[in-house]
Amino acid sequence: MRFVEMELHPDIEDALLDMGFEEATPIQTLAIPPAIQGKDLMGIAQTGTGKTAAFLLPVMDRIMDLPENGKVKALIVVPTRELATQIDQAVEGFAYYAKITSLAIYGGGSGSEFSREKQALTKGADIIIATPGRLLSHLNLGYVDLSELQTLILDEADRMLDMGFYGDIMRIAEHCRKDRQTLLFSATMPERIKDLSGTLLKDPVHVQLALSKPA
Repeated sequence: MRFVEMELHPDIEDALLDMGFEEATPIQTLAIPPAIQGKDLMGIAQTGTGKTAAFLLPVMDRIMDLPENGKVKALIVVPTRELATQIDQAVEGFAYYAKITSLAIYGGGSGSEFSREKQALTKGADIIIATPGRLLSHLNLGYVDLSELQTLILDEADRMLDMGFYGDIMRIAEHCRKDRQTLLFSATMPERIKDLSGTLLKDPVHVQLALSKPA
């Protein structure tokens, strides 16, 4: 499927053209249309299949239709700072012509970084990409406003569970609106992922790529 067929916001389409993206990958073709419609989604796909764009593009498309009110619209929870940075850079590219702000939040930084993160969480960035522990540190201090959150995304969920973040993910979800959209992406489908999706997702669309396929 071509991106122009997906009827994404023109500012996003222009950025995709500039980046040379014309044909969607299989995971993008299957995941983007239902995600744009606001449905919950469970995506099983390995790294390198284009899943970052599969959740960023529909989320950004939905944000473009919302009023600019300084509130967090999408929260992406990831296992590592490297992945948080990578997704943040992808947002910058896709949002080149769109007025969408993002911030990566992860542990290991200085006190000044923590205060910069606090400022962004207080004043609101449209998209927050965060590791679970660091995000909970901010949430526990009580100043993070997720009242306008439209979408919660869990990326590499199986890896987060392997790292012992199940409890953290559930606590983060409790801070989010009940009527939000939830997108969960995982490379594998162990029982714990089925349990997690059963708890957090409502009537989700299931998208699964053959795990043996190369990217």
